[in-house]
Amino acid sequence: MPVSFDICEVYTTLMGESGGSGWPCTLVRMGGCNLRCSYCDTRYALSEHSPLSLKEVLSRVPFPYPRHVLVTGGEPLIQPDTPRLLECLVERGHTVYLETNGSVDVSAIDPRVIKVIDMKCPGSGQDSKNRYQNLDHLTPLDEGKFVISDREDFLWAQDLMKRSGICSRATVLFSPVTSRLEPRILAEWILEEKLDVRFQVQLHKILWGERRGV
Repeated sequence: MPVSFDICEVYTTLMGESGGSGWPCTLVRMGGCNLRCSYCDTRYALSEHSPLSLKEVLSRVPFPYPRHVLVTGGEPLIQPDTPRLLECLVERGHTVYLETNGSVDVSAIDPRVIKVIDMKCPGSGQDSKNRYQNLDHLTPLDEGKFVISDREDFLWAQDLMKRSGICSRATVLFSPVTSRLEPRILAEWILEEKLDVRFQVQLHKILWGERRGV
């Protein structure tokens, strides 16, 4: 049976988040999502997508430049053949990042893919959907991500991080929700609590603002 993907958009940009922030990359945004986060900034991906074959998706991803590819959404892993797409990109020679919302099993992902698992804090309204078993599949290549809305989210993320011990297995990212928490405040909380996490902001929004295709 031919493999098909619901694709929202594909474009070249600078990676705006994760440990790859700043690298030129091709962003592949897949359509559809199983969550409805309160602060979602890509709601258009829920409905604005078209079917493309595996060959068509790969043809839209230039090679060898940019070397980095970011596969995001929506939620890429609700499409059952996404692991195959990721593997094809790795085999071609790309450095591949997968951004996933933490609610879908990541155990079948090629270990060469950099998984960025976004565990949902209470402020998202979706924390009940977290698949905590995914934390067991984090490796030193991967990243656990927490998007922080307020002090409650910060304390929740801090507690989960310590209970799960993920800092010993992977990089942990703390990022503020731009419209809810001043970045400086989150940075100060991290330093006050002496957390071994990486603070980040959305680089693409600093460069280009709230626009699509950047």
